[in-house]
Amino acid sequence: MSQQPFSRPGAVDLSGFSGPGSAGQPGAAPQPGGAPVGSSGPYSLEITTENFQSVLESSRTAPVLLAFYSRTQMPDSARLAADLATLSAEFEGRFLAGLVDIDAQQEIAQAMQIPQVPLVVAVIDGRPMPLLQDAPPIDELRTALNQVMQQLTTQGIAGRHQPMNHATEGDVEQEDEIDPRYAPAQDALAAGDIDLAVAEYQKLIDANPADTEATAGLAMAKVLQRTQGVDLNTARAAAAEDPDDIDAQTLVADLDMLGGHVEDSFLRLVDLVRRTAGKDRDKARNHLIGLFAAVGNDDPRVTKGRQSLASALF
Repeated sequence: MSQQPFSRPGAVDLSGFSGPGSAGQPGAAPQPGGAPVGSSGPYSLEITTENFQSVLESSRTAPVLLAFYSRTQMPDSARLAADLATLSAEFEGRFLAGLVDIDAQQEIAQAMQIPQVPLVVAVIDGRPMPLLQDAPPIDELRTALNQVMQQLTTQGIAGRHQPMNHATEGDVEQEDEIDPRYAPAQDALAAGDIDLAVAEYQKLIDANPADTEATAGLAMAKVLQRTQGVDLNTARAAAAEDPDDIDAQTLVADLDMLGGHVEDSFLRLVDLVRRTAGKDRDKARNHLIGLFAAVGNDDPRVTKGRQSLASALF
């Protein structure tokens, strides 16, 4: 993953856009190169001048990764865009993949001053920065994105996009307004003060033990707390070296959770419960239950995880 100095910091300049009906929008000129790289998914969409602004605004909720591609200039760039769309579903809202065909959307390419393709630009809180300028295989791309998401999480950037409703064309579905009760904890996360976020969520639970949102928030904040400053590769190497090391395995389970690999995280701990006994088994089981809380009991992956845990225990 190649990191390049970015000479264009700050918000994207959209002053050159002429708005709906301008060239490059659907219904204007035919698009060179055929159909878009893939169908829109729950966390990916083709970018046009009509939806570009709303996509950028959604970066205030969670990162947006813009993949610029051209079939005429660089066919590999179209594959990269398709791979990014595929991975956006795996990461389940940790980022939104915006696919930009620069042949069809020339105004966007000009506004972003795109030097060449392939290019992936990360937009965080409305501000762009380059992420990569090559087209690695999808497995390498997945690993690189895991590392990026982990780094962002340690900086308190841990939001998720809601799945998009593509029935409403041109709009990006936004997260619900934050309940003011949770604002202090959310503000602490945004400021990178994870310890304070843990304390704020704990206050809410002390006041109302039945507050499921606070319980989930506390569980995830504790995941962030446990993984602060952890090197992903070092943690994975330690877990591989000693499969029965409870601390090493639970740490990697936390990292998998942050990287969007929820089922992998659950499976690792279920297997650990199955292999261990006594205090070690209790520790692994309790850790897994904490991760269930972080995801939420209504999630089907938690239901499946609880069934697997029951099978491992009995």
